[in-house]
Amino acid sequence: MPADWIVPDWPAPENVRAVFTTRAGGVSQGPQATFNLGDKADDDPVAVRTNRALLVQRTGVPSAWVAQVHGPRVVDAQAALEAADAGDPLQADASVTNAAALASTVMVADCLPVLLCDAQGRAVGAAHAGWRGLCAGVIEQTVQALRARLPQGGADAQVMAWLGPCIGPQAFEVGPEVREAFLVAATPEERDATKAAFVAHGAADMRKSLADLCALARLRLAREGVTSVSGGQWCTVADPARFYSYRRDRTTGRMAALVWRTA
Repeated sequence: MPADWIVPDWPAPENVRAVFTTRAGGVSQGPQATFNLGDKADDDPVAVRTNRALLVQRTGVPSAWVAQVHGPRVVDAQAALEAADAGDPLQADASVTNAAALASTVMVADCLPVLLCDAQGRAVGAAHAGWRGLCAGVIEQTVQALRARLPQGGADAQVMAWLGPCIGPQAFEVGPEVREAFLVAATPEERDATKAAFVAHGAADMRKSLADLCALARLRLAREGVTSVSGGQWCTVADPARFYSYRRDRTTGRMAALVWRTA
């Protein structure tokens, strides 16, 4: 794999593999150069297909692509793979599986990718958590769907998470409606920490804030008892040589975060 792709540093079991792609290692040209994996990113479709084939070659497993819509829906990765292969990808923003050699996969270009597994490596999942999906509960629903694939509904399972590159808290300016949406959705116990995830920015009469997606994601993971959380230190906007960023460039490619079981 290209040297600057990110292999998550998290306490996952030996049979769980994961990777986050960067701009490097593909055939796309122009604003999407070079490893664009998004088929809705105004790129040459042949280049996208080539890059996706290279991803399979480098990881050794197929990716379960979904048509992301910034919502909370979670699907089974095998069903997503079959639908995508048939040319009609499922509309969802997360997938889970307990099958081996199949990667739950999400694409990002500022939104937060969240990878999940249980401590015994029996199931994995991936969620695309932009602010809308995050606020609507995509993380909670993905954890619940992962647990549902474990014995006894995963009641005693330890689930862990890895947060990949996303737009960072120094770059993610949002309007008051975003802050209000998270405050309305917060539990009483989360309210102070949710407020702290938004820092006032710019003219006071505009009521804009800088939002911390990773902090908000940690709160939602904690709702589901997920306290082993790694990653979250990269800002896509701040590193144009390595990461695509829709907020920074508008016309750009898409990276992928994927997780799978080897057995």
